Amino acid sequence: MSYETRLTEMGIMLPEAPKPGHHGQPAIQVGEYVYASEQLPLVNGIIKFQGKLGREVLLEEGYEAAKVCVINCLAAIKRVIGDLDNVDQVVKLAGYVNSMPGFVEQPKVVASAAELVEKVFDSAEGPVCSAVGVAELPFNSAVKVDLIVSVKR
Repeated sequence: MSYETRLTEMGIMLPEAPKPGHHGQPAIQVGEYVYASEQLPLVNGIIKFQGKLGREVLLEEGYEAAKVCVINCLAAIKRVIGDLDNVDQVVKLAGYVNSMPGFVEQPKVVASAAELVEKVFDSAEGPVCSAVGVAELPFNSAVKVDLIVSVKR
């Protein structure tokens, strides 16, 4: 089953790929790797989850925000390689969580994104992950995700 078919069966439609911003490309291929960066929980051009985890944003909303970020990463990757079936392996997922002091559940937020990746790519072994709590994110986004994949030769 293709990865995009699996997404559809999960009820997930990839959005239009993000366009290059003022700070560079949303994804770029270097050799056999594609790097998707700075993906926020944008839905129809609007940041769906804003604020800090542990204050305005509930933990469960953080999970959803991270998943939206991954979906946007996949759209950016598809824009570069044409078809998600060209992905060989998801290598690294880095999640940045807009956190109140004392909020320590960043790994749970990022794990929800990694679980989505594992389901889409039917992988028992997910990517290596980083979960980082930060004081602020662009546009007061609750979460930001970067994703690195290797592509088939």
